[in-house]
Amino acid sequence: MIKAVLRPWVSRLLWPLICLGCLFSGVFASTSSQAWIAQKITLGASARGPQAAAGAQALIAMVRRMGTQTDSEKLRAVNDFFNNRIIFQEDTAIWGAEDYWASPLELLEKGRGDCEDYAIAKYFSLLALGIPASKLRLVYAQAHLGGPGSAAQAHLVLAYYGSSKGEGLPSILDNLVDEIRPSSGRPDLTPVFSFNSESLWQGVGQQIAGDPTIRLSRWRDVLAKARTEGFL
Repeated sequence: MIKAVLRPWVSRLLWPLICLGCLFSGVFASTSSQAWIAQKITLGASARGPQAAAGAQALIAMVRRMGTQTDSEKLRAVNDFFNNRIIFQEDTAIWGAEDYWASPLELLEKGRGDCEDYAIAKYFSLLALGIPASKLRLVYAQAHLGGPGSAAQAHLVLAYYGSSKGEGLPSILDNLVDEIRPSSGRPDLTPVFSFNSESLWQGVGQQIAGDPTIRLSRWRDVLAKARTEGFL
């Protein structure tokens, strides 16, 4: 469908997308399945316009750079990437809805998001960096942002466990506090439940509370979007 001779402006439009495809291929080229994932993410990003494509390109460059680093270095890189790139804004201003959970490409396209969007994007990015889902949980918490005794508000953060069994104190990745701290260093957060793409737990313990795709419709929707975009 592309003519042999492209107009200069068409070439300038396609070249960043071609480069983006090369970046994804460099990350996922080890198997034919991974190459297909790369193609899906590239197409998904390009279809959302230049801001999504640029954000995806930056994300993949970071993934390539951090691919052989330790888990703690990967956590810091991903946390900084989204905290520095994304502007916090409520769903009503972005989506015209009270509560909307954006996929990673939707977030990169808008460049704006709320706490759920930060945590979700960090979760899928760390999966792309090879950290297993069993070490990651999204944690719904009551946050006392004004300190002890202040009014609580709903908040979502990402927790990382050094053990795949969910044992020990997790590290908390948050859009409100740039420093990654152990949960013991976040007395302002009271966990209510936690979940990932595998299970749902009461609080941040090991007591399983059901299937998150059944109990959490918005999470089910995000998983479907992330799968379509190539993140799963």
